[in-house]
Amino acid sequence: MRLVVDQIRGKDVNLALDILKFSTKEASRNVEKLLLSAIANWKEKNEGQRIEDASLYVKEASVDSGRILKRLRPAPQGRAHRIRKRSNHVTILVDSREKIQNQEI
Repeated sequence: MRLVVDQIRGKDVNLALDILKFSTKEASRNVEKLLLSAIANWKEKNEGQRIEDASLYVKEASVDSGRILKRLRPAPQGRAHRIRKRSNHVTILVDSREKIQNQEI
C-alpha cells in the first residue's frame, strides 16, 4: 500500500487518478476509491468552486498500520505457525493550489 501511495503524493488529482488506474498493483484500486472519496468530500465543502478551476492536488498521503488478525496454520510434526493478516489505515488530504498561492501573496 505504501508503494502505491508514494507514487501519488504531491501530484495533481487527474494525474494521480491516471497513475492509479493503470497501475498493476492490487492496492491501487482501493487507493483510487479513497482518492475519489476525498475529491467528493472537497466538492461538498467548497460548493461554489469548480474542480477544474481549483487545480486540486494530493497535499498529504500516509499509510499507518491497522489491526493485525492472528491465525494459526498447521505445520509439520504437530506444530503450528502463526499467520499475521495485516491491515492498514490510509489518509489522503486533497487541497487546491490556488488557495496556497493566494495566501502567499
